[in-house]
Amino acid sequence: MKDEILSNLDSPGQLEKLYRADKPTFKRAFKALYPELKDNTLVGFWNERLNFPREEVSWGTSKDLVFVIIASLLAGVIAKLPAFLPIGEEFFYPRNIGFIIFPALSAYFAWKNKLSTGKIAFIAGATFVGLIFINSLPDVKKSDTLILSCVHLVLVLWSILGFAFVGEARNNNEKRLGYLRYNGDLIVMTTLILIAGAIMTGVTLGLFELIGFKIERLYFDYVGIFGLAAAPIVGTYLTQTNPLLVGKVSPVIAKIFSPLVLVMLVIYLIAIIYSGKDPYNDREFLLIFNALLIGVMAIIFFSVAETSKTNKSKTEIWVLFLLSVATIIVNGIALSAILFRISEWGITPNRAAVLGGNVLILINLLLVTAQLYRVLSKKADITGVGKVMAFYLPIYVLWAVIVTFIFPLLFGFK
Repeated sequence: MKDEILSNLDSPGQLEKLYRADKPTFKRAFKALYPELKDNTLVGFWNERLNFPREEVSWGTSKDLVFVIIASLLAGVIAKLPAFLPIGEEFFYPRNIGFIIFPALSAYFAWKNKLSTGKIAFIAGATFVGLIFINSLPDVKKSDTLILSCVHLVLVLWSILGFAFVGEARNNNEKRLGYLRYNGDLIVMTTLILIAGAIMTGVTLGLFELIGFKIERLYFDYVGIFGLAAAPIVGTYLTQTNPLLVGKVSPVIAKIFSPLVLVMLVIYLIAIIYSGKDPYNDREFLLIFNALLIGVMAIIFFSVAETSKTNKSKTEIWVLFLLSVATIIVNGIALSAILFRISEWGITPNRAAVLGGNVLILINLLLVTAQLYRVLSKKADITGVGKVMAFYLPIYVLWAVIVTFIFPLLFGFK
């Protein structure tokens, strides 16, 4: 390595290639050569680069920490309301699970982005309307519209968080893609926090058990609940104050899982033919099929959001294109099964909600696939895919609002 460095001192590009090919060996060789070559300007630059102190994890300002601590405690208190108030858990959690986390995160981004009074009022008002509406619905034990409303309300709150995240930005499309990337980074960071929390929980319970104390129930009822509620808030704080902390992990995960999901999806479609199962007459299978569709769509969205940041290889674009095509096939099967069930047994709230969602996903997939094809044929660049995806996000929000607030009234709370 020493000889290679010496022979390429006049070629910065070659030195960079040597460094990237084997960083540890390059650093050792350079360190040995530096005393002899320290008068060379380029060598001085490399010395500064290789010895530049690494940035430590940033913990933000004291105001940031106070806000995160208070928000985490409030989220924990909201999660424990059934223990403090005469509210049944069966009534509270399905309706209010989204209000444990999303309002705190929306408040965080509204504060950090210094939103105008009007936008803050809109966020607060929309959240309050959702809270009053969902808790005013009749407490019917078996109500499809109630379940649909509870599920889609989470999506509405997620979209309100996205509104706070985008803030006052003029380039909404880029910020919307940034919101998708934030969600991917948040999943990675929150998962790491929860894994660390699980390890700490095991150690704590084990240590107390050794001295004769059984604290499992007390621990999970308070420390566990507060920890679960705080994890996404702390995860958001860390991703925003340290953008590089998981910024390099998320793209790697997207790059690894996209081809794996593609292979799995193709094998699964082939296996369906031999399994004898079909979504036309098997309701549970149709539900799992749609869950698969949503999961794969999320991976495509996340992968495109990560890919759109920089120019990617043609292989990665091909993987995304083929994954989109395979997902269109899955969507087509699911959509035809839903239409078959509606024609045979009539319309229901569940079938109407799934039908609308599948139609929207199909249109989005067709637009994304067409744009990916344009990228492969060199008629457009990858940023166009992200713009199409970002432009379409509000349509999902509109559908979530319809299912949440209109369906219970339209179908008479059935």
